[in-house]
Amino acid sequence: MSYGARVIVGVNGSLHSLTALHRAAAEARARGAVLVPVLAWTPVGGERNYRAQPCPPLLREWEDAARTRLDRALEEAFGGLPIGVPVEPMVVRGQAGPVLTGLAERPGDLLVVSTGRQGGARGRLRRLLPGSVTRHCLNRARCGVLAVPPSGLLDDLRALHRGIDLCELVAA
Repeated sequence: MSYGARVIVGVNGSLHSLTALHRAAAEARARGAVLVPVLAWTPVGGERNYRAQPCPPLLREWEDAARTRLDRALEEAFGGLPIGVPVEPMVVRGQAGPVLTGLAERPGDLLVVSTGRQGGARGRLRRLLPGSVTRHCLNRARCGVLAVPPSGLLDDLRALHRGIDLCELVAA
């Protein structure tokens, strides 16, 4: 294994992030690197609202919920921790883009992010809006960034779903 080589991947539990997680695990295996799945979280209502009325027990609950979400994502993607690659899962308080680019600071790091939803009017509109985690990482990372598009399986599933006649299902 290369000393200090890491593949850092943003995870939020969505199907798109699970696709990125699988790709990141494959990259980590191929590079002999540590896989670092990261789930970034912020207090409900945002940092500003939390600072106005802090509640440490509630903050611990939110952090525990984030840990559970990351564990669930790893369980859904691999049935637990992936085999054949060292894993260092992280739950970090903060906005996802800055958290990921802050962690992926070494020259040998690879940052893996999902490009999220593609196509359609909402996809085109979303790309025009500031604040995209992927855009932030591509613009600010100090290491290589791999932007993973959604799996083609999702398109196949949507096409299959559209082709089902609901009347036939009700009659059956």
